[in-house]
Amino acid sequence: MYDLIAFVIFLTLGYVFGQLAEKKHYKSIREREGELRKIIAVNSRFPPHDGVQRAGLLVTGSVVISVDYFKRFLAGLRSLLGGRITSYETLLDRARREAILRMKAEARQLGADMVFNMKLETSSISKNARGKIGSVEVLAYGTALVPVKP
Repeated sequence: MYDLIAFVIFLTLGYVFGQLAEKKHYKSIREREGELRKIIAVNSRFPPHDGVQRAGLLVTGSVVISVDYFKRFLAGLRSLLGGRITSYETLLDRARREAILRMKAEARQLGADMVFNMKLETSSISKNARGKIGSVEVLAYGTALVPVKP
């Protein structure tokens, strides 16, 4: 009986605090995306040829986001039934957007106006004994184009 009560309490706490943290993070992401919208990030392999001299510098943004207890529980249920695991989709969406924002922030610090050849790498880390995901890391990297001053 006590195990069931503890389970329900942890599940409820995981849901409440996980939702609060996720909403706060999404709000922060939207605000920073607005601030950094002038820095364009593209997947193109080659920089634009607009006749302006530019220097190319490697910029990166990395983030590690952990899975909360409620998301892990939902993912476990979904893996039994099959189908999309939307609780992990939002986790990966936040991680990717955060990594790109951190990369753009580094580019802005260097005075860049564009990042080209942007790539994303995703990996799961801190798996538990059963191989379940504990955290995901996303790395965004690319070449920042910084205008060269004459």
